[in-house]
Amino acid sequence: MPLPLQSPVQSPLVSVLMPVRNGQATLDLALRSIRGQTYANWELLLIDDGSSDRSVAIARALGDARIRVFEDGQWLGLAPRLNEGIDAAQGRYIARLDADDVAYPERLAAQVDFLEKHPSVDLLGSSAVVFDDAGRALGRFPAPITHSEICRRPWSGFHLPHPTWMGRTEWFRRHRYRSEMNRGAEDQDLLLRSHRTSGFANLPDPLIGYRQDQLSWRKFASGRFQWARAALHEARLRRAYGAIASVISMQTAKGLYETAAITSGLGRRLLRHRAGPISAADVHRWNSVWRALHS
Repeated sequence: MPLPLQSPVQSPLVSVLMPVRNGQATLDLALRSIRGQTYANWELLLIDDGSSDRSVAIARALGDARIRVFEDGQWLGLAPRLNEGIDAAQGRYIARLDADDVAYPERLAAQVDFLEKHPSVDLLGSSAVVFDDAGRALGRFPAPITHSEICRRPWSGFHLPHPTWMGRTEWFRRHRYRSEMNRGAEDQDLLLRSHRTSGFANLPDPLIGYRQDQLSWRKFASGRFQWARAALHEARLRRAYGAIASVISMQTAKGLYETAAITSGLGRRLLRHRAGPISAADVHRWNSVWRALHS
């Protein structure tokens, strides 16, 4: 059923940032999931990064004034585009969603409610169901609840999946993304730089579906390299010399494991291992979200 046209929100509380580059295959579903939110006081900033497909046309064709499209025809990379969205956001809160993921209908409402009640939390995430292109649930990302749990091992990364983020706009503007981080470690780099002076939290239940179907060795290797690069840079700034050997050994070991799994044809097993186990109740809830988006 097509969703009705909407008027622009004059003073949106939430600005959803959705960068996109050649996302026409999945973009409509991602946009549909935001337009179907139970919470209404939002705007969506679709920031195109030089797409050569119909991504921009798909967004404009919806005729939804709450969706603001930013397009300049250039390919700048993810970090500069996210900073562009941060600067343009009108809301008190900024939420993230990738163009190939989907939000549960209660996602924005649940996160706004939590942030309004917990002023010490700067950035809020949640668990997420990992799914493939056919809509099958593969697993569930872990979601440690408290800041101390999320930041327990900062040099190995943070369990705070970026498509689940909703944070205070002033926090994003204070920390921003590093424009040189353009190859898959932007979000973890931001968390590493900011975690000592910030408050993080996760909601325990899944609030998004995170699409992950085809595994690319090159993408995994690039992500590992960029995260190690960011962590080593931060370790040198802090003079945390003991962390340097840990970062190198940990990222090397993880990279070798991922390479072996992908090249030996065990990619599906790696996906399930990375995501973690999922309960029957979570699968049932995910299936209902998926069906509703396709009805």
